[in-house]
Amino acid sequence: MNHLAQGLQGSNPLLNIGIFAAFVVVTLVVVLRASRNTRSAADYYAGGRAFSGPQNGIAIAGDYLSAASFLGIVGAIALYGYDGFLYSIGFLVAWLVALLLVAELLRNTGKYTMGDVLAFRMRQRPVRAAAATSTLMVSFFYLLAQMAGAGVLVSLLLGVSSGTGQALVIAIVGIIMIVYVLVGGMKGTTWVQIIKAVLLISGAAVMTVWTLAMHGFDFSGLMQAAVDRASSGEKLLNPGAKYGKSEVSKLDFLSLGIALVLGTAGLPHVLMRFYTVPTAKEARRSVVWAIWLIGLFYLFSLVLGYGAAAIVGPEAIKAAPGSSNSAAPLLAQALGGPLLLGFIAAVAFATILAVVAGLTITASASFAHDIYANVIKKGKVEDKDAEVRVARITAVVIGLVAIVGGILARNQNVAFLVALAFAVAASANLPTILYSLFWKRFNTSGALWSIYGGLTTTVVLIVFSPAVSGSEEAMLPNVDFHWFPLQNPGLVSIPAAFFFGWLGTVLSKEHLEDKYAEMEVRSLTGAGAEKASTH
Repeated sequence: MNHLAQGLQGSNPLLNIGIFAAFVVVTLVVVLRASRNTRSAADYYAGGRAFSGPQNGIAIAGDYLSAASFLGIVGAIALYGYDGFLYSIGFLVAWLVALLLVAELLRNTGKYTMGDVLAFRMRQRPVRAAAATSTLMVSFFYLLAQMAGAGVLVSLLLGVSSGTGQALVIAIVGIIMIVYVLVGGMKGTTWVQIIKAVLLISGAAVMTVWTLAMHGFDFSGLMQAAVDRASSGEKLLNPGAKYGKSEVSKLDFLSLGIALVLGTAGLPHVLMRFYTVPTAKEARRSVVWAIWLIGLFYLFSLVLGYGAAAIVGPEAIKAAPGSSNSAAPLLAQALGGPLLLGFIAAVAFATILAVVAGLTITASASFAHDIYANVIKKGKVEDKDAEVRVARITAVVIGLVAIVGGILARNQNVAFLVALAFAVAASANLPTILYSLFWKRFNTSGALWSIYGGLTTTVVLIVFSPAVSGSEEAMLPNVDFHWFPLQNPGLVSIPAAFFFGWLGTVLSKEHLEDKYAEMEVRSLTGAGAEKASTH
């Protein structure tokens, strides 16, 4: 990443740091105020279930719109046009899967984590251990992506050239995130996400209106200006600029699309947000709010992407430090000078902080609630504060691991790490959740087969894919041991996980249909859900 060293020309690093520091101070005050009421496990893990549907919807949008959404998609649209916008479509359609299949049923059945849903009708200890393993894996890959993104962003906007400087900034981001999670729990983290979502969507809205105003509020005129500026010309408006070069690349795009659409409903930090509302009705409302806000943001990203192509130009974006990731900051600079660039830089930092905090609390809750309380202590935790104490210790450990991992992964492809997290979530988590909620015959053996089978298949296929070796853009460009042709394994690993779940169930003699009837009633009606969520 040495080519990022020079930073953006015309950027004012002190101004960028000042705006970011102001955001950190304000959010820390909010987190400290929120922490006054964090006493029980329900307060720490689920914010006391005190958030309304709209509040939780804004927080979900804050959790979901990561730096990859903002910097990555705007850059992809600026350089590849139509193909770049397909990322937005995949991310948005994913929410319909979450709304229709998962949100309300999950809120009714579980208490704090995905393991609660699976353990409802199966043997507790093995299933909780499997669910926690999967949650920790997805969270770890996602954390690596965000931390690596922080390193790239810093080089870009602050002109931090040395590896030591980047490592220092990743460590600072990690430490602030640990403080958020330790002090504020889910309540504090949720408020950070709400503030960040409002800032991000407002900043994108201002830039969108400004960009359209420069072209007489004529979107067709803006697209024409982008086509005139780009060397690829009309290709910017047609499919195939990035993914249509060969049959394998078309299959790869299909695989990526499937992983994005199905992965969202299996992402543990998104699933956990459904527990922060008091009722299933509010869970449903929160997803509707999230869909509107995320949809609006992705419409803004379309304007900003073509705006960056028209005003900055694809060649200038490619030549800038950070390449496609610099499209949004360069557009901000072209529109509003160093001040708007500083604001957008701070928002991008805030984005990383909020997402990382959400991931950390999810991973620590899964370890403390599923492994410590239910596997190690077998559900008999005498000291009521012990579970929350373990969650806090776990948050510190996860934070430190994320800092070290982020420093080691800072030169890796951020999009690859995010796609990895989505593929693992879609393969290991989603089939098991859907089978648990909708298949009467499903049992413990099937759950273990689908989680571990999906997890193993995904990781093996990724290790032996062109994303890791055998190409210039791979993680290890100088060696070649790939035999799997696709960069994203979703096309193979997701059906494989469904198959493993079916096979494991059919081969096992265990029958748990009685418990399924109770789970079905609860998941569909919510009867008994509030009672279960208070202790």
